[in-house]
Amino acid sequence: MPILERLEELYPEMVELRRHFHQHPELSFYEHKTSESIAKRLAALGIEVRTHIGGNGVVGLIKGGKPGKTVAIRADFDALPLQDEKDVPYKSTVPGVMHACGHDAHTSVLLGIAKALAEHKHELKGNVLLIHQHAEEVAPGGAKPMIEAGCLEGVDAIFGTHIWSSVPVGKIGYRSGAIMAAADKFDLKILGKGGHGSAPHETVDPIAIGTSVVQQLQQIVSRKIDPLKSAVLTVATFQAGTAFNIIPDTAAISGTVRTFEREVQDAIIYHMEKIIKGICEENGASYEFSYEKGYPAVINHQAETNLLVKNAAAVIGSENVIETAPVMGGEDFAYYLERIPGTFFFTGAGNSELGAVYPHHHPKFDIDERSMLIAAKVLVASVLDYLDSSI
Repeated sequence: MPILERLEELYPEMVELRRHFHQHPELSFYEHKTSESIAKRLAALGIEVRTHIGGNGVVGLIKGGKPGKTVAIRADFDALPLQDEKDVPYKSTVPGVMHACGHDAHTSVLLGIAKALAEHKHELKGNVLLIHQHAEEVAPGGAKPMIEAGCLEGVDAIFGTHIWSSVPVGKIGYRSGAIMAAADKFDLKILGKGGHGSAPHETVDPIAIGTSVVQQLQQIVSRKIDPLKSAVLTVATFQAGTAFNIIPDTAAISGTVRTFEREVQDAIIYHMEKIIKGICEENGASYEFSYEKGYPAVINHQAETNLLVKNAAAVIGSENVIETAPVMGGEDFAYYLERIPGTFFFTGAGNSELGAVYPHHHPKFDIDERSMLIAAKVLVASVLDYLDSSI
């Protein structure tokens, strides 16, 4: 396929782009220079570009030479508030900010795809929409405002991938149905009555109350949720007190809940509120509880996933296309899939020989850059097949 061969020629350019973005990261909602750079590169290819979509989002439309459907490919481009600890020439030049999740690679892949498709647009049976999304890392994210701004209007399906360091380079991980979880956050403040540590009977101890709450919250998943349903409830912070002999007035607790099904999510929220209210009232404390629903679960569609699997097998061999278990991490690609059919998959980027072994969001995170060529080929092959198919 000529377009796939062209991607091979463009691979060095993708690497150069990825290293440029890696050296110049920008945090979520502040990706002004990155957004501007993407728009200029797309415009230089003769692609119809729209900017400031839902914030810093950029959309490019490649109109095919023949009538047909419109399919979208999405890539995100925000970085994380981490200090880059890698010893590489393309290390981040911005103190305390780095691409530790592969979004620099996602962006470079989509720009490489843009160039290859723009050069062959007369052959396309339909249109390809390039969605360069800002702010995936921080809720409410960039996908939702981009959709509200109309980025999916007229789009029939969408494809996306995430470079994945825990999967060896050369392999693809796919799954129909739920592949990534809804990612929620909760905050609890227990309001007690402080006093001297020698006279606890004169206080309403928020630490003692908080430990009881934490203990009971841990039993929601194991005792209130169907064991055949997946869920995680993690208490991640517990902050209280300033001195060894003073019982504080308050204790602050926060954490996350991960689910794949809304009824499970709703059940957990219900039991959390019931437990917190019961324990606090029983002990004479008041409380402030907030639960923030984050991104919904990423639910892939069957037909588009089947199409992806077929094309990935043609690119890298069926033995390297693996059905993956669901992941409890969250992704706002979920919002696109709630609106239109599509699929989201993992592109392996791990390689111990290159030191690409660290997990996402780690200060030494890196990838085997050959994963970008695989991602580009699989996405393009799937998009072209979709435009030619009757799905």
